[in-house]
This record gives sequence, C-alpha cells and structure tokens, in this order.
Amino acid sequence: MNKSQLVETLATRFEGNKKDAQHALESVIDVITRAVASGEKVAITGFGAFEKIDRPSRMVRNPRTGERKRARKTSVPKFRAGAELKAVVSGSKKLPRLAAAKKAATKTAAKAPAAKRAATKAPAKKTATRSPAKRAATKVTAKKTATKKTAAKKTTAKKATSKRTPARRAAKR
Repeated sequence: MNKSQLVETLATRFEGNKKDAQHALESVIDVITRAVASGEKVAITGFGAFEKIDRPSRMVRNPRTGERKRARKTSVPKFRAGAELKAVVSGSKKLPRLAAAKKAATKTAAKAPAAKRAATKAPAKKTATRSPAKRAATKVTAKKTATKKTAAKKTTAKKATSKRTPARRAAKR
C-alpha cells in the first residue's frame, strides 16, 4: 500500500473526504519525523516505537575492489513493532470489524430513495442457450485453431534447435 492508497482508505473514516484524510496523514507523519529527527522517541502504544539510533564510525569494504574505507558516524531512524502489531501480523490475534465503515455505508443507503436503490441493483443475467449445431461448429473451429498453433510451435522449435557447423563458424570469422 502506498501513500495515495492509504489516503483513500483513510477517507472512508473521514466520511469520504480525501482532503481531510490526506491532511491528517501528512500531519501525523510530519510530527513523527520532526520528533525523531530531534532525538525524541515516539511510542504509539500497541503499534510501535520510532527512535533515532547513532551508528559509530567503522571500517567497511568495497566488495568489487576489496578496498577498505572508513564509514563516518551517522544517525538513522529505527522502528520497533509493538506487541499488538506483532500479534495481529503473526495471526495470533484478530482485528475487530470496523464499526465506522458499516455506519457510513448504512447512512448513505438510508439517504438514497428506494427507487434509486432499485435502479442501482444489477439486472439478473440471462443465460443464452445454443443449438447443438452451433456448439459443434465452435468445437470444430477451436480444434482447427489449436492444431494450427501447435504446428507453428513445432516449426519454430525445430528452427531454434539447429546448430552451426564448424565450417560455418570458421567462415563467419
């Protein structure tokens, strides 16, 4: 799930308002980013904790050349998942159903008039019955196209497996 998909999902909780959902998401991300950058630990109970970790300077090796270099001291963000998030991801705990999504769906259904709801329902599918002659004709054409395809595959396979002789290799050089 990317950011725009997350905003769309959050919009259902904001009664379909994508602008408010995007503003809320960006505000939360901004607050967490600023706090972690300043060195604070942001802990969301049940979800996890964001913190800043300092990596000391160390010696590293370039795998291509084997050259050893010194990597400078740096700071990186770190996220540790909370116990509830771990339990849900592992499957040992189930998330409760969303009450807000159900309420929003029932509110919109209650607002629409009955005639409009009836018009939005999909019509029943009609099953077309073919005569036995038409069925036989379609089977024959399907068999013909299948044999043409397999014949084409065989000829291309034969062409691909032909090998060059040593005389042709020498002539090409």
